[in-house]
Amino acid sequence: EAGTICAIVGPSGAGKSTLADLLVRFYDPEQGAIRLDGRDLRDLRLEDVRRQVMLLDQAPYLFHATVRENIAYVRPEATSEEIAAAARAASIHQRIQALPEGYETVVAERGQTFSAGERQRLALARALLADPKVLVLDEPTSALDEENERAIAETLCTALAGRTAIVITHRASLARIAHQVVRLA
Repeated sequence: EAGTICAIVGPSGAGKSTLADLLVRFYDPEQGAIRLDGRDLRDLRLEDVRRQVMLLDQAPYLFHATVRENIAYVRPEATSEEIAAAARAASIHQRIQALPEGYETVVAERGQTFSAGERQRLALARALLADPKVLVLDEPTSALDEENERAIAETLCTALAGRTAIVITHRASLARIAHQVVRLA
């Protein structure tokens, strides 16, 4: 359903990440169809699919650029207020404010300035700024300990309210934020 969170759960190797790749058309299904608002994704221009369905990978990439540029990568014309609002929604604004140069701080190569959980939140801010129709999160807490996983789950619960999201995870604890759970075997 539009505006809800669906969790896809299952053990490693069940096809959860393959499903994520299908949803953003890295691959097309050999049989059947994946539909967005009733339309087969193959009938839509790839550019339109990628604008409407965004994948937040389990190991998000951060550029050697400022925090502002990393978040605004999807919308370079975004205002400072829009960028800060996305960071607040992803629960990373205060951490950014605490950096020596705030949003103008240059991120170390591969995001090493930040912890794994903070990198996830920065990538979430980037995705929220893009405002896709569907946000697919593939194992967003895979590299986190229990405490950080809980914090990210709380962040997601708030940030995804009213958005259509698919959370792919093998952790049942993250599935608790979902309105619907699909289990792959």
